Amino acid sequence: MGKNVFSLVAAVLLSSTLPVYAQNELSNFTATGRGGVATTFATDYQAIGINPANLGRVGGATVAFTVGEFGAGAGSQSLTRQQLRKFIFNTSQGLTLADKQELARAFTSDNALNFNADATTLGLAVQLPVIGGIAISNRVRTAGHVALNQNAAEIAFLGRNAPIYASAAAGNLPLVTEALAGTDLQLSVLNEFNLAWGTRLIDLPLFQLSAGAGYRYIQGVGIVDIRVRPGDLSAYSSMSPIFDLDYGGMASNPSFNLRDGANGLQPVGKGHGFDLGLAVEAGKAVRLGLAVTDIGHMTWEGNLLTANDQKLKRLKSEGIGSYNFIKEAAEIFATGSDSLFTYQTGQERRAELPTKLRAGAGLRISEFFEDGLDVTLPLNNVAGNITTPFVGAGLDYKPTRWLRLSSGLTGGAGYGVSVPLGLTLATNVYEAGISTRDVAGLVSSKNPYLSVAGGFLRFKLGGKTQ
Repeated sequence: MGKNVFSLVAAVLLSSTLPVYAQNELSNFTATGRGGVATTFATDYQAIGINPANLGRVGGATVAFTVGEFGAGAGSQSLTRQQLRKFIFNTSQGLTLADKQELARAFTSDNALNFNADATTLGLAVQLPVIGGIAISNRVRTAGHVALNQNAAEIAFLGRNAPIYASAAAGNLPLVTEALAGTDLQLSVLNEFNLAWGTRLIDLPLFQLSAGAGYRYIQGVGIVDIRVRPGDLSAYSSMSPIFDLDYGGMASNPSFNLRDGANGLQPVGKGHGFDLGLAVEAGKAVRLGLAVTDIGHMTWEGNLLTANDQKLKRLKSEGIGSYNFIKEAAEIFATGSDSLFTYQTGQERRAELPTKLRAGAGLRISEFFEDGLDVTLPLNNVAGNITTPFVGAGLDYKPTRWLRLSSGLTGGAGYGVSVPLGLTLATNVYEAGISTRDVAGLVSSKNPYLSVAGGFLRFKLGGKTQ
């Protein structure tokens, strides 16, 4: 993988601490303005990962391409906007004891933090006679979710001074599944190379049916997947050297597949994913879409650690000491140094991709107005998937031929109810725009949701612009 791609990941994940969670649309600024409602809206390369059957539509641009579409978002149902902003913009700022105590209370939540950041470095789609539409793209996709019970939140921020250590008799700490039940800590960072194809199967005057498929080769930059339930612990991590984690004595274990800085910014996993989709156009106004995305699995190999249920370990440190939450939380929960768990080293681990079912319906009232309804269901519970079903209603309105406004109402996927807003400048050849998943979340003190997506080099050549 080129250094420029890894540098992009580093900038998004380590500098801004917006390392990631939820859907695939944040690198699609037009869909972000509708809150992610995209199953019937997305066309050309923007249909990758959403519904490849839309590539089979007739009448769009002959060629569409982009450079550098991006998006990032972070939301919480327990932190204040001021706290969330510090985790994004003040990662080097240290925490006082009062800060630690306050954050330990705030992070005791089923949705303490959900975050995601996507970037499409290059996207290209071409419509070919008979064959249909073909699209390729490179996308860096990151996603994460933090849910901590009271013990986990206190240990994370107070370390060895957490109340559970004081209340437990010496040498008689509880099992991890007893002390931390209800805790999820998930992070996934993937670099994808995508190929998708869609074609028209039935083409009648008032009914058209298209089908599509997509394939992606995936390089794994990092994963943390810790889920604790009563009597059940699933915990493993595999993190690139770019995260600069301290593995302590585990690094010298001969069974540990160490990837360090000397090996450069290489991936620590690889995998293959597939998308399947159908799209229907009934009459001149109704559109329906159905897709299953991210079918497949990853194989994680580098810096791999796994853990089973065991006695809770006492930390030596005083817990997270700055607003660089992801790095410091990973040290506590996912490495072999000063960690809550005794990890075992491993050579490889297979993990399913975050498979989702997407269903959508759209109504194209005129060339100036289109609305739609989307439902997205998680089909498994793995790092990178949405936590709960997503439901959204979105619309596009063109008051003039060169301006498109987008908005809607969405909810689920670990976030509260959101009101998105997007603005796109569009001509027959060029599009540029900026959008947010939630206008109120940008300024609300409670349940904040900070998100932005943009694209300024999107071009569409030939055909009729949709």
